[in-house]
Amino acid sequence: MGSLTGKSAIVTGAASGVGLAIARKFREEGARIMMADIDDERLEAEAKSLSKDGDMVRSFSCDLREKLSIANLMATTIDNFERVDILVNGSRQVLSHDPLDPQGDVFDSLMQQNVKNGLRLSQMVAKKMIAQAEGSDARNVGSIVNITSISAQRTLPELLAYSVSCAALDQMTRSLAVALAPKGVRVNAIALGGVMTGHLKEALKEREELRKELTAVTPLGRIGDAEEAAEAALFLASDRASFVTGQILAVDGGRGNFDPLDTPSS
Repeated sequence: MGSLTGKSAIVTGAASGVGLAIARKFREEGARIMMADIDDERLEAEAKSLSKDGDMVRSFSCDLREKLSIANLMATTIDNFERVDILVNGSRQVLSHDPLDPQGDVFDSLMQQNVKNGLRLSQMVAKKMIAQAEGSDARNVGSIVNITSISAQRTLPELLAYSVSCAALDQMTRSLAVALAPKGVRVNAIALGGVMTGHLKEALKEREELRKELTAVTPLGRIGDAEEAAEAALFLASDRASFVTGQILAVDGGRGNFDPLDTPSS
């Protein structure tokens, strides 16, 4: 039996990249998956590819910036699976900009996409996790895993808004972990660095030399696979990490220990 057999999980940002890799990994481990993303066409195709065992995978196309979408995502999950045990906040956005240009809404957009959306969904899911555990003595009521970046600790001026949003997400992770610990809900995060995300794929298409630059500042000497990030998410989501909460686990090939100013970031 898989480590997530009998559990139900919501994975946002599940149409591609790390979010999709996590959905696949969780499904392999026996979980029922609600895949959510704004890219409805790709989401439907990927959900169909994972739905070989009947009713174990569902998809929900939504824009998480809308509060009603969050409520509907939650309601659809309960309608299909009756409960939710795991939430992965994998929907995120990476944008570069001129840090001295006050024009545009990059900062507001990234704070909304990378922090506020996940916070609202986490609050709603945590309440459901706590309610469905009433009357039991289970210590592991639920698990929330946020996807963030080592950019939260790096100084890259062109990624000012993204770095700040990741730092805020890290602090949100710690704060929720402390707040929810008495209720048995664990909250952790994975900080990506040099992992083959959708954003990195696009960046490499525009500038192939970025690959050499990244590997040069990564002690393990390569770019990580999305599946490797999914393995970390599996650990944090499963009961194997039953005494782990409030942690930011770097999946970066050691890059966080060797990242000079102005080197590329994920």
